[in-house]
Amino acid sequence: MIRVFVVDDSAFIRKALTRVLSTQPECQVVGEAANGHEALERIPAANPDVVTLDVAMHGMDGLATLRALLGWRPSLHVIMLSAHTREGAAATLEALTLGAADFIDKTAINLMDLDGLGRELVDRLKAWRPGSREARPAVRRPAVTVPAIDLSQCELCVIGASTGGPAALQYILERLPASFPLSLAIVQHMPAGFTAPFADRLNSLCRLKVAEAKEGERLVPGRVLIAPAGRQLRLSNSLTVLLSSEPQEARHAPSVDVLMKSADRARRGKVLGVLLTGMGDDGAEGMSIIRAHGGRTIAESEASCTVYGMPRAALLRGGVDLMLSLQEIAVVLEEVGRGEVGR
Repeated sequence: MIRVFVVDDSAFIRKALTRVLSTQPECQVVGEAANGHEALERIPAANPDVVTLDVAMHGMDGLATLRALLGWRPSLHVIMLSAHTREGAAATLEALTLGAADFIDKTAINLMDLDGLGRELVDRLKAWRPGSREARPAVRRPAVTVPAIDLSQCELCVIGASTGGPAALQYILERLPASFPLSLAIVQHMPAGFTAPFADRLNSLCRLKVAEAKEGERLVPGRVLIAPAGRQLRLSNSLTVLLSSEPQEARHAPSVDVLMKSADRARRGKVLGVLLTGMGDDGAEGMSIIRAHGGRTIAESEASCTVYGMPRAALLRGGVDLMLSLQEIAVVLEEVGRGEVGR
């Protein structure tokens, strides 16, 4: 049973979410609050597994409430409910960096379709239910010496991430030098309206230049391209960006598998595939193909994953050379940045 506490300054949204969640046998709504101050007063006694938290609230906003909640219980799973306005997206990305587990763009679902919002929320909540095989609290460990892996043949690095990915990607990219020798392309599962602000945020924090990918743009070392939400990112043989809505039946847009398979075709045997935290199995096929064709693959281990889903799926398919913690992955890429690619 997942114990859920709902925080939103809209009484309509609170009642609707409570109604929808109460119909789910795996969920129990254990309380609600109209603002941050009420939430901080009521949540300790309610002892929830998950808190849904509105980003934009009057008075004590979602970010301030999140900081206080994680100060009280660092392992608490908080799912932000956000609008895709530029201000809403920026606050949501800040929340993910602070430690929020996930977010839902509530404006992407028509307010008349609150059942749809509830179903999406329930899908996210299932990853956090007690005893879930995927859900694991993030463990922040100091970097240690990592096993040897020869990356000397790699020319291109492609990274995939989902739940927990924004903070993980920031952790890695902040540590890479402007002279990083590999071209970098990234798929982070996000709804429309969030990938451009995400790229802008990373660009302001990192020495590498980070931008949302555009059609016809060429991938070059020292520059990171983020796949735009709602589009599939492929790379041509010249590492030129190709954006499309195909395949329309793909579960994710953008898809890690789509990017990784195109990277393998463009630089067969010379690709480093990295798969980070996330729900589901996107990237498992792409990692397997890269590895089968002589490329190198690294997946984030259970020890540091927010959700140990995608890396686990890749491991089970035989697509992983090394399972490393987030900190160890950063060490490997830092060594690449220093020219120590033959380890």
